[in-house]
Parts: sequence; C-alpha cells; structure tokens
Amino acid sequence: MKVIRKRKKKKHVLALSLLFLAALAASASSIRFPTFKIDASASVLMDVKTGKVYYEHNASAALPPASMSKMMTELLVLKNIKEGRHSWNETVTASRYAANVTGAEVGLKPGESLPLRTMFEAMAIHSANDAAIALAEHISGSEQEFVKLMNETAREIGLSGQTVFGNATGLSSQDLRPFKSAASERETMMTAKDLAILTRYLIRTYPEILDVTAKTELHIPEKRMTLHTTNAMLPGEAFAYGGNDGFKTGYTQRAGYCFTGTAERDGKRFVAVVMGAPDAGKRFEDAAKMFNYAFEGGGIPVVGRWFASAE
Repeated sequence: MKVIRKRKKKKHVLALSLLFLAALAASASSIRFPTFKIDASASVLMDVKTGKVYYEHNASAALPPASMSKMMTELLVLKNIKEGRHSWNETVTASRYAANVTGAEVGLKPGESLPLRTMFEAMAIHSANDAAIALAEHISGSEQEFVKLMNETAREIGLSGQTVFGNATGLSSQDLRPFKSAASERETMMTAKDLAILTRYLIRTYPEILDVTAKTELHIPEKRMTLHTTNAMLPGEAFAYGGNDGFKTGYTQRAGYCFTGTAERDGKRFVAVVMGAPDAGKRFEDAAKMFNYAFEGGGIPVVGRWFASAE
C-alpha cells in the first residue's frame, strides 16, 4: 500500500509540473523578448507614467553624460521661474567666462544680454554652453554655487549617488580649467537610469518643457541668427521618429555620442537613454530601436531587465 501511495504522489507531482510548464510556455508565447542590440556603453528604456524600466544595459554605471547634464540646469531654471524668483522676460548678461567657453554656442560677447527665455531655449534646443553658463551665474551668482544646487536637487528628486554634477554644461573639467571662475574641480558623471529619472521628473513636473524641446529652430532677432536643434529625431530631421518631441543630445570626446529622447503615441510616453554610442547617427538609431519595442507592445518590465543583463 505504501508503494502505491508513493506512485500516486509522484504522478500527482508530475501532473502539476506538466501543468506549470504548459502555463509557462503559454505565457512565454505572449511575451516578445527584445531582439535588438544596443552597441552604446549604456542604455535604458523607461515608461514616463509608471517609472517602470522596460530595457536596460549597464544602466547603473557612472559615465560622462556630456550636454545631457544640462537637463538639470533646465530643471533649476524652471524651478526658479515657477517659484517666482526669476521671470522669463528679465535679461541675462554673459560674463567673460560664458562668452569664451568652448563648444556649441549662441556667440555671446562679454557683457552682452539676452532675455532669460532666449538663453533657456538656446541651451535646450541648440545645447549652447555660453547660454547655460550665463544662466547658472545669473541664478546662483557663480557656477560653483549653482553646481552645489545641482547636486542638492539631484538627491532631492531621487537620483543615485553615482550621479555627480561638476559644472552647468557637461563639458570636461579640462575644457574649463583655463577659466578662473569656472567650476572645474570635478567631472560630471551620471547613470543612464538617473538620466531617465531626471527626464521623467522634468516632463511630469514641468510639462511646458516639451513646448521648447519640440522646436527645431530658435530665431534670435537680437543676434540676427537662427539656431538649429541638435535632436535629429524631431519631425523633418534626418532620424525623424513619429511622436518624438525632445529631449537632449550630448557629445564630448570622453562621453562619446549620447542622446536622451522621449516619444508619445496613443497616450503612452517613454524615455530612451543612449550613452557612449560610436557615432552621431547610431545614438538616434538605438533610441528608435527601444521606442519601437515599447510602442509595439513588447515584453514586460522584468523581462526587459533580464534580457538586457544577459547580453
């Protein structure tokens, strides 16, 4: 009798096992695993509404973000406007440091002034370093004090300890050392996941930012010039992607080619972050791969993380 019970028990366990495997197979058939490959140093795909991560690769590694760090500068400007400490119509004057900094620029001269809104849009649309520094000095008195505010805010909104801001632009400390008034003591380092969290925070707290990042051109009548967007995924651009309305590019020799983008379709909005892509176009192609995966209904958050970590 005892032997019979054991056989019945084994049959019962076997039957349950077969049912479990059948259910697992049925579930797996409804899940579309990511089949794309991201060649960048790090990447992440995040749902803006829920904050869930649908794909990540090396997303917690601290890497140089280049001009993507300007998103924190944008956040602090928007915060100061919202809290009434500054206004869009007030003028911002460029210091000698701001006017002579390297990289993308408005072409400001020492002592030249433009409306705060113009400086902000030049930074967000064209990634102008001179405008970013002028804004930082205008808000905090010096870039050093502004950097303290950047790092304090990073902790307040939940960015990890891996993310540390060294200046207002994302330029390397070596680029800034020739300027006595520059914040050049340390490098800016961020993680792909923190960049996604920062972008999500910006969109949800200051949705008006999308009215700026969606623009492909900024005309500055005071300078008789028009600045073009650096985001090639916007409508009409080389890597146009339906639903894209921002967010921020970045490049330095240390960081490689970087891009944080956002896109919305059918009420769903995602953020895709690419850090350290091998060339300018690849960052947009990689972002498109992640957006396609998101909008085509592929996978679930846990599956995306598992697959990416298995690469």
